[in-house]
Amino acid sequence: MKKIDFTQAPSPSYVVDERLLTRNLEILQSVQERTGAKILLALKGFSMHSVFPLVGKYLAGVTSSSLFEARLGYEKMGKEVHAYAPAYADSEFDELLQYTDHIVFNSHSQWNRFKDKVQNAGKNIDVGLRINPEYSEIETQLYNPCAPYSRFGITLDNFNPEELDGIDGLHFHTMCEQNSDTLKRTIKVVDEKFGEYIKKMKWINFGGGHHITRPDYDIETLVESILFIKDKYNVDVYLEPGEAIALNTGYLVSTVLDIVHNGMDIAILDTSATCHMPDVLEMPYRPNIIDAGTPGENEYTYRLGGMTCLAGDVIGDYSFKEPLKPGDKIVFCDMAHYTMVKNHMFNGVNLPSIASYNEEEGLKVVRQFVFEDYSNRLS
Repeated sequence: MKKIDFTQAPSPSYVVDERLLTRNLEILQSVQERTGAKILLALKGFSMHSVFPLVGKYLAGVTSSSLFEARLGYEKMGKEVHAYAPAYADSEFDELLQYTDHIVFNSHSQWNRFKDKVQNAGKNIDVGLRINPEYSEIETQLYNPCAPYSRFGITLDNFNPEELDGIDGLHFHTMCEQNSDTLKRTIKVVDEKFGEYIKKMKWINFGGGHHITRPDYDIETLVESILFIKDKYNVDVYLEPGEAIALNTGYLVSTVLDIVHNGMDIAILDTSATCHMPDVLEMPYRPNIIDAGTPGENEYTYRLGGMTCLAGDVIGDYSFKEPLKPGDKIVFCDMAHYTMVKNHMFNGVNLPSIASYNEEEGLKVVRQFVFEDYSNRLS
């Protein structure tokens, strides 16, 4: 596979390698073919719509968490559009229905509030309820949808079987960056708690958090888990990963602006953890860098920091074989998902450009941002 010449990319910029994206999509397609399940792109993880035509060749559609995401999927991919939100706003709901094929409600009260609008939408819209099995193996509570007092989904104690008229499916999302052994254990709990209601449904949605395209992912257990539910209840199965689509397909190209010293060497970059890769601070997450290692692994160790005035805008400590100097390129790996969708312009720092790469067109800059993108967000 031909290497990308990152020196030709704007700095900073996200670069998505369409060859790697296609490889992920082929893995997901194989799961669909083996099981009959439908896999959706969760837009909250990856919304680079310039590659939606490619994604749409493999996946069944998108799942959205807001009006704008639903509209984006509807207009830019044109396949199935699913929606779920903890609550829907009255001011947006009518428009949302224009774009969606499936809509999942977080509570019986939300379904009852909007039932008439859904049933009189002038088209068939499948309706689901999100359940909370109160089981999750996520250790980072920021990302645990089944943590105590979670606002997500209906627990068994609050589930009312008398209010299932018009409900086509059930939805659960309990995972984050996990393997299929976690799904297998989760399904056991869901089956035991909600099995008598699943058998009344047309479909069940396993949510997201499935790291299907990770090298060590156990696809056989995923296939077994899907077929177990399909065979036992004769229902369709949906999965809606965000990360699995774009996992390990993208890069963030940056440049060293300055080297300072305060107890150790510190390289200041033209990118930012808080603005451009927020999971580095939130998860926390340590991205790999091409040709760099852990502190002390190579001869020259640096702390890499962003260009904002946030004291904690620090990406991490890395070592390099040669000393860094202003103008050197630093290329972060696995920067396609939960970057573009979460970045912002704190301090007026510009957003990275967005680029893609394929063998036919080479490196292609899709979008660059200007002052008006910053000023138009403000008043």
